[in-house]
Amino acid sequence: MPKKAKSRAAVGIGFRVHSGWAAVVTVRGPASSPTIVDRRRIELADPATTGSVQPFHAVVGLSLVAAEQFIKRCAASTDALALQSIRRLINDLCQPDCQAIGSCILLGSGRPLGTLQSTLASHALIHTAEGEFFRDAIRRANVACGLPVTDIKEREILSCAVAELGLPLEIIQNRMLELGRTIGPPWRQDEKLATLAGWLVLARA
Repeated sequence: MPKKAKSRAAVGIGFRVHSGWAAVVTVRGPASSPTIVDRRRIELADPATTGSVQPFHAVVGLSLVAAEQFIKRCAASTDALALQSIRRLINDLCQPDCQAIGSCILLGSGRPLGTLQSTLASHALIHTAEGEFFRDAIRRANVACGLPVTDIKEREILSCAVAELGLPLEIIQNRMLELGRTIGPPWRQDEKLATLAGWLVLARA
């Protein structure tokens, strides 16, 4: 009789995005006992382009046309870097017993953006725009790689985890401590929140 195909463990990917880079943690299921299989930082800004780490800050004082052109140029290079990095991550995860099933991007809490002109008139909106700029690149890259993407506001992730994992907050925090001890440093807020985002991908599956 032919051998029965072995089922592949589900893997969820969590992203905490910053200006110019992102912390990425990959969590393997089942959701009841997750483990971390990969942790890395991916670069999202072209070092050859001055100002690409904070493109909206870089165009303050330029004409609107020049600002739009610079941001479009940065978006093209950031999209390429994001796609390259996520393809590499997925290839690294392509093991016979693992399969990436989706990703989760942590969102900021900034107010909705308007036009480029109105955004550049507000320092707070400039920061919001840059966060969305790099998150959008991560989102497009995931979609291009065939991974469904969900979003969670960072300030809501703990309450979402309690509701969706069906565990008390104290138990979730203890599990996170155990995961941190298992993988070792660095285990900062970036890694913790990206891990929890990846864990929620598994729970939602």
